[in-house]
Amino acid sequence: MNELAQFTDGTQTGADAYDAGAGARPTPMMEQYIEIKAANEGSLLFYRMGDFYELFFDDAVQASKALGITLTRRGKHLGEDIPMCGVPIHAADDYLQTLIAKGFRVAVCEQMEDPAEAKKRGSKSVVRRDVVRLVTPGTITEEKLLDPSEANFLMTLGRVKGAEDGRMALAWIDISTGAFRVVETAADRLLADIMRVDPRELIVAEPVFHDASLRPVFDMIGRAVTPQPASLFDSAIAEARIKRYFDVAALDGFGQFSRCELSAISGAIAYIEKTQIAQRPPLMRPEREEEGSSLFIDPATRANLELVRTLSGSRDGSLLKAIDRTVTGGGARLLAERLMSPLTDAQAIAMRQDAVSFFLSEQQLAERLREELKGVPDMPRALSRLAVGRGGPRDLGALQRGLDAARAIAALFSGRALPREIEDACAAFARLPGHHAEHLDRALGDELPLLKRDGGFVRAGYHPELDEMRGLRDQSRRIIAGLQAQYTDETGIKSLKIKHNNVLGYFIEVTANHHAIMTDSDEAKGRFIHRQTMANAMRFTTTELAELESKIANAADRALAIELAIFDELTSEAVALSDFIRAGAAALAVLDVSAALACLAEEQGYCRPMVDASLAFNIVAGRHPVVEQALRRQAANPFVANDCDLSPQDGAPHGAIWLLTGPNMGGKSTFLRQNALIAILAQMGSFVPAGAAHIGVVDRLFSRVGASDDLARGRSTFMVEMVETAAILNLAGERSLVILDEIGRGTATFDGLSIAWAAVEYLHEKNRCRALFATHFHEMTALSEKLARLANVTMRVKEWDGDVVFLHEVAKGAADRSYGVQVARLAGLPEAVVARARDVLHQLEAGETSGKADKLIDDLPLFSVEVKREQPKQKSGDSALLQAVLALNPDEMTPREAMDELYRLKKLAGMM
Repeated sequence: MNELAQFTDGTQTGADAYDAGAGARPTPMMEQYIEIKAANEGSLLFYRMGDFYELFFDDAVQASKALGITLTRRGKHLGEDIPMCGVPIHAADDYLQTLIAKGFRVAVCEQMEDPAEAKKRGSKSVVRRDVVRLVTPGTITEEKLLDPSEANFLMTLGRVKGAEDGRMALAWIDISTGAFRVVETAADRLLADIMRVDPRELIVAEPVFHDASLRPVFDMIGRAVTPQPASLFDSAIAEARIKRYFDVAALDGFGQFSRCELSAISGAIAYIEKTQIAQRPPLMRPEREEEGSSLFIDPATRANLELVRTLSGSRDGSLLKAIDRTVTGGGARLLAERLMSPLTDAQAIAMRQDAVSFFLSEQQLAERLREELKGVPDMPRALSRLAVGRGGPRDLGALQRGLDAARAIAALFSGRALPREIEDACAAFARLPGHHAEHLDRALGDELPLLKRDGGFVRAGYHPELDEMRGLRDQSRRIIAGLQAQYTDETGIKSLKIKHNNVLGYFIEVTANHHAIMTDSDEAKGRFIHRQTMANAMRFTTTELAELESKIANAADRALAIELAIFDELTSEAVALSDFIRAGAAALAVLDVSAALACLAEEQGYCRPMVDASLAFNIVAGRHPVVEQALRRQAANPFVANDCDLSPQDGAPHGAIWLLTGPNMGGKSTFLRQNALIAILAQMGSFVPAGAAHIGVVDRLFSRVGASDDLARGRSTFMVEMVETAAILNLAGERSLVILDEIGRGTATFDGLSIAWAAVEYLHEKNRCRALFATHFHEMTALSEKLARLANVTMRVKEWDGDVVFLHEVAKGAADRSYGVQVARLAGLPEAVVARARDVLHQLEAGETSGKADKLIDDLPLFSVEVKREQPKQKSGDSALLQAVLALNPDEMTPREAMDELYRLKKLAGMM
């Protein structure tokens, strides 16, 4: 029989815990496992056995592959070996992190009683176990599993049958901070609203999940979508569920919500209750976002502009990485949120800009603030861990340090005239619970353990009984020696000793000749109690010694129990004050972001843009924020700044369209993207990389830059391009900003030209938006004569000795060619290919190919000669013809001399 002491739970040992032959009833332990697993389908079951979480059957197979751990087999079930793997409890968070990152969900099953209790019920009894938590990507709170700079949103989609216009709602929660928001949406902007929030998990009702009309959206999101029973979203009981969770009698104080919004909110709460089992995270009341309050950025634009991640999925190279100067986790998350959801309210934007301007003008204050902020811990996440029973002493310490820092930071602004956003932050500091901060200062020690079960986190002097228990635990020998000295003085017996053994415990021992003093003297009578008589000694005890012995024996347990009670008291107090603590943490994040954007503006030379309700879009000396920093790091040439003016011209009621032509490598795509990024930065409340900027609020931003395919859905590069272009033409309005690059490139020349031509006309006449349209179809420049709001601009180049120099400057006018052959040469194409391409290009441009393809095909032998000429195996003496060609110097020949040499070469080749 195999012994499995490292896996046993104390109720069954060895293979007996697992073995059940073919046709036999499962063992009690496996029966329990199978029952719990059946109730948690779709999740890997972490089944607690002693100091390990064990996984069996298919769960073990999947987990062993995902975690790279050994797959073993233990016992049999129905005649088959049972696959098994396990992870130690102390390292469970690390393994959970890997599993969650790979898209798994985990049900954590704990032992609900001491194994000794199960043994009392019989040798075959099994320890009671139950699932205490479902760990999913959107519900994690552990510090190890979370990126401090990224929010961790769980999102739900609510839809009500019969809703007008197909209206839906999205609710999203960050359980680690308590943030809770909801917004109405529609089918045409559903994916954009989801991607704006970037949830780790999207929960939808099963009927919605199987709705064919929404299938493309769910396919784009992938494994993050989880179908759940429709009952979680039932709008009929939604209000009751919300009131029960927040313990309120009515929702009037929450604001007005539609039925689909209530459905989404209820679904989020129901899923939290389902995954957290008995715990109730302290969530903020759901905050309703007004539709249109943030800049609409469609998913393709968000990806093309690489706002928070590059196309390869890296944060390096993204706009967020380039502008992030925050020093706290909360500040980093707020910056990302503002970047993903720029505002459309000019007054709200101005409030944020005022805060940045304040710190630019008060740089010494800003530096002191940033130094203070560097030590601020993540209070909202610490508070959430404490509330759901996963926190420790260091989380209480995080609240303590955070509250102390908030008080110190508030003092920095005392007596100053402040802009509205900073004033509001200071008001939040004033509402912080000072008594709780003082309580934490008095209660918590300087060095805090990770786990509360380790004890030692309560400061000495805070709790008298705890100090006494610690003294007994840590200084029992000194205390016993002191009591012995006291008894010696009382009795006068110099040889009196206090000893200890496992039978009597602590006892007083004197020699037999001192018997009378211990029993008959007035001082000792009734005080010393006889315990045992030995041949040469007598043993006694006292009530005091017996009590001390009991205290010493229980001191460690009692000390830990007192500390745990203090921990629970401090935690309950913090959770009760969670609204104030979260508001203070949010204020710290606002200050961090404002000071960080001021630091960025000073460091990079950004200006404050004017943002108003007009249709202006005038950027003077604009730069690309990411490319500019990359060039500086590489010590390369400085970034070339360019103007862009799409404002209404000459009294026109709508913004302008710029038709941008010019060579590849000339900087067209950079210019297009930088103007889109400047608009986003401006409307998130940041300063912008420009000499000056005036931007009328953009309500929708569309960018079609770059080429990609979607083979999984059967879409070619051109099809993807047309789908995205269609979305732009259907959704853009006069307040939109549209960035289009090379529309029509993926098909035949005349097809592409026709599509691009018609798209520009539609943008001008129907959408009437501000737009930048880059193209290599030079024929389109003629549109400037027909379309009043369209202007031709080009990327300037300079030709020198047959090469082209890219100036990266935007100027009025139109390019007459694209210099593609020169770019091909720079890319390293063989010289023979470049030479032949030039020849073909010259013939096409000169109109010499009446039969076009036929004429070019006739010229192919020339290409073959070129290739042969370049072979390194050729020697100068191989032929008279080759020697004659190599001897030519065309740069020094007159046209007449060149003609003569050509005839001579033809004679040498036998062609005349």
